[in-house]
Amino acid sequence: MAADLVHVVDDDPAMRDSVAFLLDTAGFEVRLYEAGTELLGQLPKPSRGAILTDIRMPGIDGLELLRRLRAAGQNLPVVMMTGHGDVPLAVEAMKLGACDFIEKPFDDEALLQALRSALERGRSVAAVDPGLQEFVRRVGTLSERERQVLNHLVAGGTSKEIGRALDISPRTVEIYRAKLMAKTQAANLQELVRWAVLAGLA
Repeated sequence: MAADLVHVVDDDPAMRDSVAFLLDTAGFEVRLYEAGTELLGQLPKPSRGAILTDIRMPGIDGLELLRRLRAAGQNLPVVMMTGHGDVPLAVEAMKLGACDFIEKPFDDEALLQALRSALERGRSVAAVDPGLQEFVRRVGTLSERERQVLNHLVAGGTSKEIGRALDISPRTVEIYRAKLMAKTQAANLQELVRWAVLAGLA
């Protein structure tokens, strides 16, 4: 059986090399591209595998790359690599059809898991994540204030910004954030945002 193929798009040569080494060691077949235009020019159709791309790149960024892939009828699963504080961009990417995003610097195992899930989803496009309905049910248990904090978190707000918007202290925001994370059972902000987007809450 052919190894799972991952197309890696990143303008940073050191980042490309380290990701390629990690994926190669984990048994993936890897193809590297330093720009989105290079991927678009070389990707055969139909193609196989998954795409791992940085969200911030010169020329066409990850979001524009995703738009062009979908416009060209390429439906490969896409995982976005984002910098700290890029939550609004990640939300936009998910709305455009990215299946996950992972924040740099990332844990090796977290990246591998995100790619395996993306490849699995690519194989069963119609698959519905069984946890999604459960997440929606849990969101229904949030208080009005917790729901407001959730909306601001998904929009990329910091505790200070959310505090200003809701006229409460950043410390109080942190308390609401901890409560809503516990109630929704999201492991981290990345998971919370991903679920919220998939559930149509963002």
